[in-house]
Amino acid sequence: MKALAIFILIFSGVVVAIEEPDLKMGSQMKTVDKVDINRFMGDWYVLAGRFTFLEKEVHNGLEQYTWSQDQERIDVDFTYNKGSLNGPKKSIPQKAWIYDQNTKAHWKVSPLWPLKFDYLIVALDKDYRWTAIGVPDQKYLWIMSREWKNPDSIVAEAVKRLNEIGYDSKNLILVPQQWP
Repeated sequence: MKALAIFILIFSGVVVAIEEPDLKMGSQMKTVDKVDINRFMGDWYVLAGRFTFLEKEVHNGLEQYTWSQDQERIDVDFTYNKGSLNGPKKSIPQKAWIYDQNTKAHWKVSPLWPLKFDYLIVALDKDYRWTAIGVPDQKYLWIMSREWKNPDSIVAEAVKRLNEIGYDSKNLILVPQQWP
């Protein structure tokens, strides 16, 4: 089963490399200057983005980050309802490692071994109310918030910041959110 998943990922165009070489911090790699990793941990509602093929038909997207001191990594759990707000609940567990120890804004994320992908915190509200996560070639983008309510104003604020820093904010798909 894992071999099939790796084959699908490789030939779908999602995989650039199993472990990318050190990348220079050029315009495609710009991240925020500093992330307080403890403040960043917790729940983030996925409000909008340009998503991978694994994230189709997402409703109630929720990304949860938990610091694992023993493993010196971040445990990531992405959960959502597939197809509708009441659709079947799905989960994509992942592991992440802080790649840039100075800023803590560049991670390597692994949906399954041995794959690791760049995960860049490219924008972050000063009060950690919302964040925007990108990748070096800007193909994918995730705009997330601590709250699921009022997504339009939060997405607009994030898009404004992304435009200011030169990160592509076009062709976003909004994620329907409705929680009890």
